Amino acid sequence: MNFGDLVVRRSYGGDVTFRVEGIHQNTAIIKGTDFRLLADSPLGDLVKVPHPAMSERTKQAQIKANESLSYLQKYRQEQSERRLADLRNEWGAGEKGYFDVPGKVLHLDGDPLYLKKSLNLYNQLRVPAEGHYIHEASMADALYRMLPRVRPDIVVITGHDGVLKRSESRNLYSLDSYKNSQNFVKAVQVARQYERNLDTLIIVAGACQSHFEALLQAGANFASSPGRVLIHALDPVYVAAKTASTSLRDTVNLNDILHNTVSGSQGMGGIETRGTYRIGQPRLNDLSTLKVTPSIS
Repeated sequence: MNFGDLVVRRSYGGDVTFRVEGIHQNTAIIKGTDFRLLADSPLGDLVKVPHPAMSERTKQAQIKANESLSYLQKYRQEQSERRLADLRNEWGAGEKGYFDVPGKVLHLDGDPLYLKKSLNLYNQLRVPAEGHYIHEASMADALYRMLPRVRPDIVVITGHDGVLKRSESRNLYSLDSYKNSQNFVKAVQVARQYERNLDTLIIVAGACQSHFEALLQAGANFASSPGRVLIHALDPVYVAAKTASTSLRDTVNLNDILHNTVSGSQGMGGIETRGTYRIGQPRLNDLSTLKVTPSIS
């Protein structure tokens, strides 16, 4: 077994594909290739799989993720066309054209690989986003510094989480039973102190098996994980992109989020929230071709 190998766990029936992140004595640190899961496992429980191969659950997750991406792209196009029709009726904007202004995202991620995947997806969906790899324990301090500078419409706070193995004392109501939920809660609290209006700053928070109720109570609009399940690496991105592409006149369709994220209603949930997408006019000019008469010598 070597660093970077793809593996599955015998004891879990090979349900999730992992990449080996480190080995210490007889224990490997493994990270889900598609799910936000960081775990340790005895080497004897791991089975190496060829790089093109993946578990059935991982295959299905990738299929669902591709479907979600296609749905978002279609939704973004439909949203633009609908808003343009509204503008034609209200402002007579047909000949003048328009430009769109989706909500801006600040994305903090406790995993550099997932951050890269997330930023690629924002780019595909034409959602302006700034991303930073920040350890979960440092996210609250990072937000305190970044929010006044970036001034985002949407903040994504994610990384790795999970219910701890201490089964004898496990209490799912307690933040002490989770790997990073307490850190996410602190980060949400900092963001909500910066902007208290739930429709002015949208907060998407959590990772695998996170304390959903505590994150909402702290001030998140959307969070994981109602059913304490594993969530796909890009589920928080889907929710943020959906919000960035929904008109500020409308509320984000919660049913769309519950049915089009990979993890579904047991993985992501939230409260009624307005979108952050705007349209302006006239169409922006290509300044390289614009003929301008100077007014100042």
